Amino acid sequence: MFSLPSSLTSQTFVNSQFQDQRISLLILLRIDLDFGNSAMHRVGSAGNTSNSVRARKEKRLTYVLTDADDTKHCAGVNSLALRKSSAPDNCSYLFTGSRDGRLKRWEVSENSATCSATFESHVDWVNDAVLVGENTLVSCSSDTTVKTWDCFSDGTCTGTFRQHTDYVTCLASAERNGNIVASGGLGGEVFIWDLEGALAPLTKSNEGDDDCSNGINGSFPVTSLRTISSSNSISSHTNQPQGYVPVVAKGHKESVYALAMNDSGTLLVSGGTEKAVRVWDSRTGSKTMKLRGHTDNVRALLLDPTGRFCLSGSSDSMIRLWDLGQQRCVHSYAVHMDSVWALASTPSFSHVYSGGRDLSLYLTDLATRESILLCTREHPIQKLALHDDGIWVATTDSSVHRWPIEDHNPQQVFQRGGSFLAGNLSFSRARASLEGSIPVPVYREPTLTVEGIPGIVQHEILNNRRHVLTKDNGGSVKLWEITKGVVIQDYGQVSFEKKKEELFEMVSIPAWFTVDSRLGSLSVHLDTPQCFSTELYAIDLNITEKAEDDKINLARETLKGLLAHWLAKKKVKYGTQPLANGEVTSGRDRDRDRDRDISVITEGSQGGQWRRKITELDGVEDEEFPWWVLDCVLHNRLPPRENTKCSFYLQPYEGSALQILTQGKLSAPRILRIHKVVNYVVEKMVVEKPLDSLINDAGGQLPLPFVGDGSFKSMGLKPWQKLKPSVEILCNNQVLNPEMSLATVRTYIWKKTEDLPLHTRTRWCYIIYPII
Repeated sequence: MFSLPSSLTSQTFVNSQFQDQRISLLILLRIDLDFGNSAMHRVGSAGNTSNSVRARKEKRLTYVLTDADDTKHCAGVNSLALRKSSAPDNCSYLFTGSRDGRLKRWEVSENSATCSATFESHVDWVNDAVLVGENTLVSCSSDTTVKTWDCFSDGTCTGTFRQHTDYVTCLASAERNGNIVASGGLGGEVFIWDLEGALAPLTKSNEGDDDCSNGINGSFPVTSLRTISSSNSISSHTNQPQGYVPVVAKGHKESVYALAMNDSGTLLVSGGTEKAVRVWDSRTGSKTMKLRGHTDNVRALLLDPTGRFCLSGSSDSMIRLWDLGQQRCVHSYAVHMDSVWALASTPSFSHVYSGGRDLSLYLTDLATRESILLCTREHPIQKLALHDDGIWVATTDSSVHRWPIEDHNPQQVFQRGGSFLAGNLSFSRARASLEGSIPVPVYREPTLTVEGIPGIVQHEILNNRRHVLTKDNGGSVKLWEITKGVVIQDYGQVSFEKKKEELFEMVSIPAWFTVDSRLGSLSVHLDTPQCFSTELYAIDLNITEKAEDDKINLARETLKGLLAHWLAKKKVKYGTQPLANGEVTSGRDRDRDRDRDISVITEGSQGGQWRRKITELDGVEDEEFPWWVLDCVLHNRLPPRENTKCSFYLQPYEGSALQILTQGKLSAPRILRIHKVVNYVVEKMVVEKPLDSLINDAGGQLPLPFVGDGSFKSMGLKPWQKLKPSVEILCNNQVLNPEMSLATVRTYIWKKTEDLPLHTRTRWCYIIYPII
């Protein structure tokens, strides 16, 4: 076998050096299920009763990186909620929910908006949010949960409802009933919640229980609450009184995209991919009527305060007004050129603001059918919220804008001119009277903008398996160091493809992580045991405190740096007792200010996901992390891995006089460099031919005439000169670069799965020693 120095075979580790830079890391642990990258990709169905049994995969660890301002959203904003303040300073609060998985509270004045709190607990897109009662914020997410929050806290999550089996897409609340909230999602389920009952205290009967049965046609998980705040540890317990069951509105066979409720909370309307508007008695969940007329998905709904009239917006580009008393459509408004995704009405329900995929915001008089284009943007409009003399507009961009409106007398806007009559058929027919003219928007610029930051839209893992190249929707290209979680180079607005070509390296390193940019940031996924398959030498990582030939496991280095803060808390909690690997902690002292931007999300031992800032971890959450993470960071143990060695044959090149003592198949780490093989050959080299044969093997290139007995003197060499063989390693008749690894040679030169054939030959050269 291939004999290597002991320094090459020792498996040591180095604590990860997460560099000092503003980054936001988010660790996500979940079962390895592929939820897809589409905006609303179906991942399950309420009707799925498959009893197939599959082996459970280990929990996944994901950390999400951002190098920008943590107080801003980095992905599209899906939800808006407003709370007007009665305080003398006349400050209002705007709540935004984003595809980056977070909600934020903004203190809004006449000319500014300041982020005063970030609500972090969801592990996927936030799709909707509503304010209920005096101080409760309710949100829903593609992580299949509905969550409640103390909206005026620093980010306390007070409850988590886990009844939905698929993405939760929409919410509805009652203006005059602070206890009622409805939720709907892609699974076709609609639940009506009594928050007072759902959040009532319950004596824990079993501290380990997170779920119980209380169900739909059998059972579904009961709500699980996890109180998450800076003042307490993770509290996992059953949160509902025994027997509490939300009201279930049964009947939807397909996905639900929109909900609306009247002020008293007695009436609920829903719409989705069935292209119909369903009306429910929210007290019993019974369906009262089904209204047909749209030819595509229903995406937005509004109910007037009395519950008599309903407005619906659809992907067929139409807005329809329904009289629920007459159970029919009384008006259709062809205003938009594309899908209608957002609606907001004046308090009197006389005018409606609408926006959607055509990037435009319109105001329409429901009685006269007169419409006017208020503004256009660069991104589709997702949500609208009226606020005094302005309207907040959320789009697929990370920024939110406030546009001026005449809230008390919207009719004044039409006096500016440029209005048109909304038809009741298709868009093309409705605009026929305009004779091809294009409406001119009333407003050119918003009065206030809540700035977001560009989100990552493109990424590429480089061959060295440590760097990832990204491009954001602002065109900026950056290079990330994955093991340290930082941007190491910002190239600005350059060609992504050209930069990728420039950074290409002919190296072969096993894939130990995967990435995605679904949340607008760089999400790095680690799965065991694959993530522990990659090792590099310390010299390749520029780690000077280790011997050059020490092998570094990249996943172990990354995990220990990532959880350094948690390990430090654990040390304080339990004193200075050493860890199993003989060290008290790992990782150098981290920047405590920067750690405030780091969040942790993990699937706990009971299957429920939770998320907290890393500075709030207490060092006692051992059961909340996967066993393989704890084994790595606490005990320096790695799971069994696939063979990391490469087998090869070492033979003389055709016509070469060079022979080596060792014969047969050899084995060495696949990261071994060719120059190490050269050193091995020199040590084992045997010259069995006379020197004149070696000269011929060297191509007859000895520069001095060979005479006499072959000594330095007879060869004409000076005392400070020495003739030494230089060994070359070849594969496929190609001389190998000494810095190539065995894995690289196999991938790029040999290009086969069989054992690697290497050939050796010598070249002779002078080594000149200085005269002392």
